[in-house]
Amino acid sequence: MTAPTVAFFTRLLDDAAPAERYALATEQIQQAERYGVGRAWVAQHHFRAAEGGLPSPLVLLANVAARTTSIRLGTGVITLPLEDPVRVAEDAVVTDLLSGGRLDLGLGSGGTPSSFAPFGEDVRAKAATYDRKLGVLLDALAGRDIGADNTLYPDAGSLADRIWQATFSAPGSHRAGVHGHGLLLSRTQPRRADDLHAPLSALQDPIIDAYLEALPEGVAPRITASRTVFVADDRAEALRFAEVGLRRAAEGFRSQGQTIPGDDLDDLIAALDTHLGTPDEVAESLAADTTLARATEVAFQVHSVDAPHEHVLRSIELFADRVAPALGYTLDTIKEKA
Repeated sequence: MTAPTVAFFTRLLDDAAPAERYALATEQIQQAERYGVGRAWVAQHHFRAAEGGLPSPLVLLANVAARTTSIRLGTGVITLPLEDPVRVAEDAVVTDLLSGGRLDLGLGSGGTPSSFAPFGEDVRAKAATYDRKLGVLLDALAGRDIGADNTLYPDAGSLADRIWQATFSAPGSHRAGVHGHGLLLSRTQPRRADDLHAPLSALQDPIIDAYLEALPEGVAPRITASRTVFVADDRAEALRFAEVGLRRAAEGFRSQGQTIPGDDLDDLIAALDTHLGTPDEVAESLAADTTLARATEVAFQVHSVDAPHEHVLRSIELFADRVAPALGYTLDTIKEKA
């Protein structure tokens, strides 16, 4: 199998006011481009700053597109049940045109349950709502009639070939595969109560299996595996930030009803599927993650370590310069690092 490419992922969780969060995320994506990272994914979250800082990812990506030249830009993800699918199609097309065709459109059905009510949606019906709105979105991007003889303008070009779906389940990955879409895998997933120490591969390999089985003949798989990765010049520095970030994340997951086993830092690193330390330590840790061998792209993010901005920039540099080459990951031609 061809070596995976590399992507950077952010939920925009820097400890800063919103305008600064957007500026810092833009700098981080520029840093990723500078070091040959091929794609940047940004997440959408509504209402709660602690969960994510960006309700309007396509607006941000249009701005980032004007400040970058080659890195691909993706939504990871737009929560489609909370959106008007025709407007998603229109905004995505405009963003794609402004970026010179660099947009990838990642979609998901999830989101914080309480976020559904302000949009007039019932969280209990989110799966059906997602399927219905996905159908409308695909019709729009394909140039089909979306009502009263209306079709999308500007037309979507090849954007319909750059759709990805995020899922925690085999049925969700089957749906992505049937459509020939890319598959987005999470950095961590909840474990069953009777198997709290299961490796992440035990959850995600069946998802990949279902996706590959559903792909139409001749369609190449696109599998992005996101992972929590924080690379530092020494392990003590990485652990110092992880002590704060991972404890905060564990508390958040527990408040949502998940069981996070253990309470010392090593327990939390394992339970939250975190790869941290020096470049050599991170490379060794990622090499042991067998699911990554099946991915076409590995997307690294600092969440839930959530180190300060300057350390995120350094982590990007160390990952691109030291970790990715050690693992044989594919980077774009390295830009001038001036």
